[in-house]
Amino acid sequence: MNPTDTLTTRTALDRAWWKEAVVYQIYPKSFNDATGDGIGDLRGIERRVDYLDDLGVDAVWLCPVYESPQADNGYDISDYRSIHDAYGDMDDWRRLLDALHERDIRLIMDLVVNHTSDEHEWFQRSRRRDGTFEDYYIWRDGDGGDPPNNWESMFGGSAWTYDEVRGQWFLHLFDEKQPDLNWRNPDVRNSVYEMIEWWLSQGIDGFRMDVINLISKAAGLPDGAEGEGLTGAEHFINGPNVHKYLREMHDEVLSDESLLTVGETPGVCVDDARQYVGPDGDGLSMVFQFEHVTFDFDEHKWDAGDWSLVELKEIISEWQDGLADDGWNSIYLNNHDQPRMVSRFGDDGVYREASAKLLGTLTHTLHGTPFVYQGEELGMTNASFASPDELRDVEAVNFVEEALEQSDVESYDDVRDAIEYIGRDNARTPMQWSDAPHAGFTDGEPWLDCNTNYEAVNVEHARATKDSVWHYYRDLIDLRHEHDVLVYGSFDLLLPEDPAIFAYTRTLGDERGLVVLNFEAGPVEFTVPDGVSLDGLELAIANTDVPKRPRPSFELGPYEARVYLTS
Repeated sequence: MNPTDTLTTRTALDRAWWKEAVVYQIYPKSFNDATGDGIGDLRGIERRVDYLDDLGVDAVWLCPVYESPQADNGYDISDYRSIHDAYGDMDDWRRLLDALHERDIRLIMDLVVNHTSDEHEWFQRSRRRDGTFEDYYIWRDGDGGDPPNNWESMFGGSAWTYDEVRGQWFLHLFDEKQPDLNWRNPDVRNSVYEMIEWWLSQGIDGFRMDVINLISKAAGLPDGAEGEGLTGAEHFINGPNVHKYLREMHDEVLSDESLLTVGETPGVCVDDARQYVGPDGDGLSMVFQFEHVTFDFDEHKWDAGDWSLVELKEIISEWQDGLADDGWNSIYLNNHDQPRMVSRFGDDGVYREASAKLLGTLTHTLHGTPFVYQGEELGMTNASFASPDELRDVEAVNFVEEALEQSDVESYDDVRDAIEYIGRDNARTPMQWSDAPHAGFTDGEPWLDCNTNYEAVNVEHARATKDSVWHYYRDLIDLRHEHDVLVYGSFDLLLPEDPAIFAYTRTLGDERGLVVLNFEAGPVEFTVPDGVSLDGLELAIANTDVPKRPRPSFELGPYEARVYLTS
């Protein structure tokens, strides 16, 4: 390619800050406690803003801090314009916003509008049939016996609860304290848009939209097909009016192209995603898809476990190729709803640090925006939950209770492996700041016990250790900031059938990159495939000492990661 072609490629890039950014997700309840009550808070986050700046991230996604009875750790909102007391108040929030913006770090808030808390004023007035609020939620007649249909809740059991006050059933796709809003009602939509506008007026930089593709339900709420996953899902995932509602939301309040809008969209495939993202879709910047973190599920998530690298590569490659021209990818391997990635996709024992670096290399060199979940940059791992009394996640608690009612489950020990492999509490143990009591997270008793490995895995130790996971992540973030090819370059998978090696190239004009990752705990041989040129490639980053220039064939050690770029 001649220099003119390269110049054309570079100037034709559809640049956006959120494409070039690395986003850091904060789960506030578990990040840092400034008051000593055992619960993370906004002042605690503010005290750690320099830490985020030192790491090099460009934006923070803040999980819900709104007023909430905490039935689902804040995803049950009782007042969208107020801060939950345990987290602080709006003055604390504004100080955090200012502290982030002073360091050129943007703030993304969590938008939860498929449902509210049953303690929200809207629901309280709706259950009393109070004026325009009567139809703010999805109500159906019944005598309190059989629910209106057979839909199942994401958290187990029926998706319906009978309300004695109103004398009707209400729909809740999640916990019974999270009633679903009735998006068919234009008054509901307008109330949501007014709330969105209010938050934008506070100076935020975008929204992560919780389960946004569930807001539209099929007319008549028909029974779902049983025996194929979550009963009823075909009637509320990607519902009939979801694109109408999201396009309306975009046109009314989210048309500012400087905003980051990422929609959490369980159950979508690549073709679905294209309808949500970009100017030809609903206008979202990107979506969170789940195929790569659910492909090892059997009948439900609690059966997860067996997975193959070949299948993981196939899924990731499909999304890389599918949104290359018609959208943008979000890149993640863990978050507040997923177990720690080093425990799931790496090795949380002997090769914890090596595999944590390898997985970070993957997420920071794919085509899309990387999302780093708090503690990932330390190589934090899944935890141990010896008793159901140690669990805090409503989904896990419900699963254990239902399992114990089955004849083939005699005790918690029969399901403990599943909890410790895939349960959400794994991601929610407190951030490990030091080897002080409770990992330096709090001076009080933490709301959820710390992982017992905090004395070895913590921020203070990582920052003081030159070759730690933390320093490697900082180098990865810098590398991505410095090389457009890692942001905008095309992706081409190599060796798709190799059971151990995940390798691919990135190409942008005459800029090229080669990424080689060994997902095995033993050595493997990598041979550069025909057609892949090594000319001009030099080592940009690796998680072990290796030669500066690649050879046509070389051995990779356990969980070894290498990235070569043209200089």
